[in-house]
Amino acid sequence: MLDKNFLWGGATAANQCEGGYNEGGRGLANVDVTPHGKDRYPVLAGKMKMLELDDEHYYPALKSIDMYHHFREDIKLFGEMGFKTYRLSIGWTRIFPKGDELEPNEEGLKFYEELFKECHKYGIEPLVTITHFDCPIHLIKEYGGWRNRKLIEFYQRLVTVLFNRYKGLVKYWLTFNEINMILHAPFIGGGIVFEEGDNEAQIKFTAAHNQLVASAYATKIAHEIDPNNKVGCMLAAGNYYPYTCHPEDVFKAMNLDRENYFFIDVQSRGEYPKYALKQLEREKIDVGMTEEDKKVLKENTVDFISFSYYSSRTASADPEVNKTTAGNIFASIKNPYLKASEWGWQIDPLGLRITMNMLYDRYQKPLFIVENGLGAKDVLTENGEVIDDYRIDYLRAHIKSFMDAVELDGIELWGYTPWGCIDLVSAGTGEMSKRYGFIYVDRDDAGNGSLKRSKKKSFTWYKNVISSNGENL
Repeated sequence: MLDKNFLWGGATAANQCEGGYNEGGRGLANVDVTPHGKDRYPVLAGKMKMLELDDEHYYPALKSIDMYHHFREDIKLFGEMGFKTYRLSIGWTRIFPKGDELEPNEEGLKFYEELFKECHKYGIEPLVTITHFDCPIHLIKEYGGWRNRKLIEFYQRLVTVLFNRYKGLVKYWLTFNEINMILHAPFIGGGIVFEEGDNEAQIKFTAAHNQLVASAYATKIAHEIDPNNKVGCMLAAGNYYPYTCHPEDVFKAMNLDRENYFFIDVQSRGEYPKYALKQLEREKIDVGMTEEDKKVLKENTVDFISFSYYSSRTASADPEVNKTTAGNIFASIKNPYLKASEWGWQIDPLGLRITMNMLYDRYQKPLFIVENGLGAKDVLTENGEVIDDYRIDYLRAHIKSFMDAVELDGIELWGYTPWGCIDLVSAGTGEMSKRYGFIYVDRDDAGNGSLKRSKKKSFTWYKNVISSNGENL
């Protein structure tokens, strides 16, 4: 049985649902200038410089599903489903339009205050990601994004404002969304654009270090301002399986897992693991670690571990086997034992339980599943309904899996917020057609549509799951 206070809910990110990019005093952010189409991945990867909007591209984040104007309607629907929590993110440029100002933008602060109050009206506890693939364009142009230590100071200013302003309204916080993504998509992960001749590994690990230090300061400030605050880290999770039992495949999988665990090792244990220090030494990378950094990292570890889980991954040391699957930013070999989604993501409910056990064994801290879901092409019937049994099947199998992890393995799990509880723009592809939600939004990949919200079949199903605390699947 799950705890009676288990936090059922759903998850979104400001840049994928909010819109209103030029309203309320908001500044331009990296996510705004990330286009739909063939140039999207080169921009995400920091390989193609795009720091302004142009007329040749479509930018889905600018309007998205316009939750900026629809949040009351949307939160009412979340309340109808019985959400206990709603995971959302703050748009940094709503609070500090350029990122380095001394005084925040009151209009932006007021917007989120109203949103949080609306949540509480329905008994919904906000779970707030401070930075979800979000960096002010000014900080990229002026300072080079997170490669610059100055951003630690700007981030401290941001979190101090947030923790003071929303004291009593928000108690669950995440510092950086999928912090390990900075190694895979550096532009959205850290506002990084590479110039010719750059040492990319040096820049990525320096930016990662700066975020880890900033995260530790945020944890410190959160606890000082309100001892009731709970601060978590956030990992793009999913274990690597060795493709065969060849020891080299096992070793390859272990090393790929460590590449992701590295961040949480620091945030949860308070210091760089030996394997990471050795790697940096071998690659002659100096992240600029100071004695003060070591102190703040050690003294301000997170209260809980949150993570996204969509699929497991498979690793081989054999270059011939390395034919990657489609889909996620994490390329992975096709696992012959698993089915895949329309976007090539391998569906592996047991992998969620395996991942939870690996994380819990490693850190001994409460877990929180803050993203999980199935991106699929939904079709409206003549009656305007979406019969999304495939989504129900996916979620049911994953809920069973995490309930087994709690009941049979003894793992402490605080909550579950499936991704894209309302249809929104995909972070990876920029598509609206890759839908995750319980709520259908009339919007297409080119930005056309009425934005009308309607309940899918999964809406009622999830409502029953929540009301029965997972007993009625």
